Amino acid sequence: MTRAPLHRPARRAVLAAGLIAGLGLAPLAATAEEVVNIYTTREPGLAKPLFEGFTKATGIKVNTVFVEKGLAERVKTEGTASPADVLMNVDIGNMLDVVDQGITQPVTSDVLVKAIPANLRAADGSWFALSTRARLVYVSKDRVKDTALTYEGLADPKWKGKLCIRSGKHPYNTALIAAYIVHHGEAKAEEWLKGVKANLARKPAGGDRENARDILGGICDLGIGNSYYVGLMRSGKGGPDQEKWAAAINVVLPTFEGGGTHVNVSGASVAKNAPNKANAVKLLEYLVSPEAQDLYARGNFEYPVVPEAPVDPIIAALGPLNVDNVDLVAVAKARKAAADLSDKVGFDN
Repeated sequence: MTRAPLHRPARRAVLAAGLIAGLGLAPLAATAEEVVNIYTTREPGLAKPLFEGFTKATGIKVNTVFVEKGLAERVKTEGTASPADVLMNVDIGNMLDVVDQGITQPVTSDVLVKAIPANLRAADGSWFALSTRARLVYVSKDRVKDTALTYEGLADPKWKGKLCIRSGKHPYNTALIAAYIVHHGEAKAEEWLKGVKANLARKPAGGDRENARDILGGICDLGIGNSYYVGLMRSGKGGPDQEKWAAAINVVLPTFEGGGTHVNVSGASVAKNAPNKANAVKLLEYLVSPEAQDLYARGNFEYPVVPEAPVDPIIAALGPLNVDNVDLVAVAKARKAAADLSDKVGFDN
């Protein structure tokens, strides 16, 4: 039997159906007019309320594919037949990776430009930050009284055997090391990283919240962790054990000498072959609305990207956030050098 050639929308639908069926996911309505298709690495617990709010506000249906890893590779494989409209990600490096791999397109929106500070979005509209999280220091309430910490001070020998941290190759720490490189250069960053390694209480492992656990357990006095984990632990959303971990720590917002506190971002881009581009832009504009920014703040304890939006009270109680003003793109470009340094000093060994 000879099949008639498919026009582009039909080819998209067929390919999308095949891909989704192969992955056991619900089919995407790739070409419906009032639909937006999202590929995201974000946790469903945060993403779903955001998308439900968008649908309620606009009537536009949201089809979501949660992708734990390989988002960019998947979109590249789908090519021009990809049903993806919006690519949501965390970490500035991942944000720029999808841009560099040619699977996004720049968009123009006065709403986004007005809402998001210039250092948290691409000048050409190829990516937009939607929330931020700060890289902080958890310290023992009982054993640490010095809370005037800098990132540089983490290498001070007075902390020898007292510091807990997750892998140096984890994106959160890679970005922090990269920011150090941007501030001080590779040679000084290597010296600093050796000092931090010398201060470790145990091999880098686990997640940020395990650092708070190990402070409670007396294994370490300091731990490096993201701000939103403090909210998850102290709110009780992480369970009763994590509330105990959080009760054992104070939280310090360190700064770079001459700079501010290191932050990373979550954000989104419009996909290069988005079949519903207009709806994709509408979604991004919704995500910087007061309603959505409140969900970022209260749903996952992230800092809203819109400066005027309120921060969750648990996070606000940590103190004023003086965001480091180094160029996030420069930080992202220094990630490879940061990963190489981590290997060179054997940070995880």
